[in-house]
Amino acid sequence: MQQIRVSDIKIGDKNPLVLIAGPCVIESESFCLETAKKIKDIAAAAKIPFIFKSSFDKANRLSIESFRGPGLKKGLDVLHKVKQKLKVPVLSDIHCRRDIEEAAKVLDVIQIPAFLCRQTDIVVAAAKTGKVINIKKGQFLAPWDILPIIKKVESAGNKRILLTERGVSFGYNNLVTDLRALKIMRDFGYPVIYDATHSVQLPGGRGKSSGGQREFVEGLSRAAVAFGCDGLFLEVHPDPDRAPCDGPNMIDLKDLAKLLIQVKRIRQALE
Repeated sequence: MQQIRVSDIKIGDKNPLVLIAGPCVIESESFCLETAKKIKDIAAAAKIPFIFKSSFDKANRLSIESFRGPGLKKGLDVLHKVKQKLKVPVLSDIHCRRDIEEAAKVLDVIQIPAFLCRQTDIVVAAAKTGKVINIKKGQFLAPWDILPIIKKVESAGNKRILLTERGVSFGYNNLVTDLRALKIMRDFGYPVIYDATHSVQLPGGRGKSSGGQREFVEGLSRAAVAFGCDGLFLEVHPDPDRAPCDGPNMIDLKDLAKLLIQVKRIRQALE
């Protein structure tokens, strides 16, 4: 398996489970710094490497009224401060080619959103930055369909790839996790991350926004780690019921420590 390095964190092969976590979207500088610091401390206590995630612009919202975040410049400024002040790597998603050059100056990991994972020009342009590329597998794809997307990144001379499973469409307004996908994608030679919080989304389930079933995040996270994923992707918020987006599927910050202890023990049992 290809071992992927993000700052001083090694992902894949027999390296420790990694945590990619943070609030869905940047709400303010102080909010991001405070939340990132708390997650960092919780992850450090569990001895789990941590990459901070938050979006500067959620351009793929269902409604024109949905909260999108501060935008490229302000959002990257916030992520840069998180990176510099807290000494943690940062990840965010891009939604158009024109944002990639600026995003690459700050981000340690560029994420290709699930809805855009088949957009060749975006994938190749992101790959050409040489940054680690996290491909979120579209909820409309079979796990083996990720291979041609891997080839797009590799075509740019970039083999710094993470693959993320985030559930698959199961009828209208519903997702389901097929854990077989973790092994199928991992067999392509790159580390696989399990996105437990987006996997419990109910897309469009609230009419103008997505619903979610966060009560299933813990169980699915445990199952994915037992099945052999290389990391967990968790959207975390100190008050998810009041979050401006993705609240129903984000977990409460106060529940994170317990979950990390559980998955760490499961991972150790596999060694």
